[in-house]
Amino acid sequence: MNPHEITTLVEAERLGLADLLDDLSGQEWRTGSLCPGWTVHDVAAHLTLSTRSTFLGMLGGVIRAGGDFNKMVAVQARTRAARFTPAELVAQIRQSAGSARRAPGAGPLDPLVDALVHGQDIARPLGRVRPMPVAAVTVALDYVLGSRFYGARRRLDGTRLIATDLDWSSGQGPDDIRGPAGDLLLLATGRSTAPAALSGPGTARLQPTL
Repeated sequence: MNPHEITTLVEAERLGLADLLDDLSGQEWRTGSLCPGWTVHDVAAHLTLSTRSTFLGMLGGVIRAGGDFNKMVAVQARTRAARFTPAELVAQIRQSAGSARRAPGAGPLDPLVDALVHGQDIARPLGRVRPMPVAAVTVALDYVLGSRFYGARRRLDGTRLIATDLDWSSGQGPDDIRGPAGDLLLLATGRSTAPAALSGPGTARLQPTL
């Protein structure tokens, strides 16, 4: 997939997510997301940062967080959520939807993974259905499974993931995990997903986290 195709997919996901956020009530903005400890408001704020982050800002944040990258990301998201209203964040997402700029250290496909997965982080706890385009989710899955950043290779070692809603599979091992491609992407990025969405012998060792 070339850079233009990636940017087009990311833009579509961001604009679709902005439309979803525009439809939420105040209570829904305060609802917890699939990211533990993050509200929908926090996730939306985080999504505005990837096109606005700088190396020095990120470095300073990591230092203040004691070298803990995940803590830095959470602090930045909550700080921005406290600074901007829902309407302001939605406007920011729309404004930079087509931007190819990405956070320092991020690869070309990270913004696509971010948009797809955080879209589900927001939609699923609210009972909203947010379909993921086939082309986008398969590219994201292949990328996540090959990246050290997401830790999927370690967590899913010895399993073969098989999509039940499209022609896609990956991995080798004695245990299969089957499910919709979107749920497999959530699994690969460390999210909890509904146990009923996944099947196969490989799910046995995932039960404590589902």
